[in-house]
Amino acid sequence: MLVKFGVVASLASILARGATFRRLFFAEQRRPLQTLGLLAFFLAPLTLGVWIRIVVPNFLAADVSYEAIVLLGLLIGPGWAMLGGLILSLPAQFHHEYLTLPFNMAAGLLAGWLGRFVEREEVWSFTPFIDLSLYRWIHRNLRKPRIDRQFLMLFAIAFGEACRVWLARAFPHRIFALRADSNWLRALVCLCAPITVGIALKVWNALRLEISLEEQKRLLLEARLDALQRQINPHFLFNTLNSIAALVRSKPELAREMTVKLANILRALLRDHTSYVPLREELKFTDDYLDIEVVRFGAEKLRVEKQIDPATLEVLVPSILLQPLIENSIKHGLEPRIGGGTVTLRSRIEGDRVLIEVADDGVGIGNRPVSPLRRASGAGIGIKNVQERLEVLYGDRAKFSMVSNPGRGTLVSIEIPAMMGSAS
Repeated sequence: MLVKFGVVASLASILARGATFRRLFFAEQRRPLQTLGLLAFFLAPLTLGVWIRIVVPNFLAADVSYEAIVLLGLLIGPGWAMLGGLILSLPAQFHHEYLTLPFNMAAGLLAGWLGRFVEREEVWSFTPFIDLSLYRWIHRNLRKPRIDRQFLMLFAIAFGEACRVWLARAFPHRIFALRADSNWLRALVCLCAPITVGIALKVWNALRLEISLEEQKRLLLEARLDALQRQINPHFLFNTLNSIAALVRSKPELAREMTVKLANILRALLRDHTSYVPLREELKFTDDYLDIEVVRFGAEKLRVEKQIDPATLEVLVPSILLQPLIENSIKHGLEPRIGGGTVTLRSRIEGDRVLIEVADDGVGIGNRPVSPLRRASGAGIGIKNVQERLEVLYGDRAKFSMVSNPGRGTLVSIEIPAMMGSAS
């Protein structure tokens, strides 16, 4: 029986390592073909185990067919459990164990009904070592009588094993069960079945909780990114509207043209939210913003230069990455300077990483030491927003630095992994 526990724990752990098994096993809904694929993961090694039990002397622990049928009934349903019982009985049928087929079919049907009667969370939390305090159990049920489903599962699984043991004694060599000569050994054999089922459920439940925590973490990050996105959009919109408002009276035609540009920007912002976009699209987005700012300041006061490596155009970058940095350069660097200046955008590939720089030759905003993802004190909401999004998306894999020299300008550098592919 101890070997049997080890076999089940090992098999459950091996199955849990497979990505396909995890995807099928923990899917909320499965198509029939997917359920058949999931059954194949169970039945291939378990049917082999029945065959090994038949041909290899004294390796009875390889046969865990009854426990597997119970698991299929509890987790998948009665029909699929009966199909699994049919397949698992085939090696035994060839070995003249003719009672195995009807017993397996009945076990699958009853286990499936039990799985529908018991709440799914109670199935996952099942353990044969329930509340060992008989006093607490009686006190709880006297105050509020109810069917204890954990006990029901324990007794139902043990009763099924007891039936198999009785059949094996009454009809020798027509069905397999562990042999026991004394009553207390037979009691241990019957208890072995729910313990075996509980071991498999504990292994898979630990994996289920881990997947659930990872999913919650992913949803939390998405919610945080969405909040940051909602934070930057009004900030960007108000600044752009202020730029257009400055043109309405003096240059109405240009204001109309810039309104069209703003409409293009808003259309991009209102698209389905994506965490990443190709750098090519990000540059197209910032071009509309820069067109508005160039008209506002005048082409002679705001100049834009681009030194973009073509190899970086398809690299995925966080959406709305450059606009806050460009706005920071214009607002804090060039706007206070009477003669204006130049904003330079640069990008290049360095190994498996991409380096993106936004530089200006404005008045500067004070020296800030190079520090990966350290909050730039005194920087506006846009810079802080970019830093926080980089931290959420990349963690320690991203580097952000801002160095500013009074009277000479500011350089913002971002270094992130060079990921290629479609936006997500």
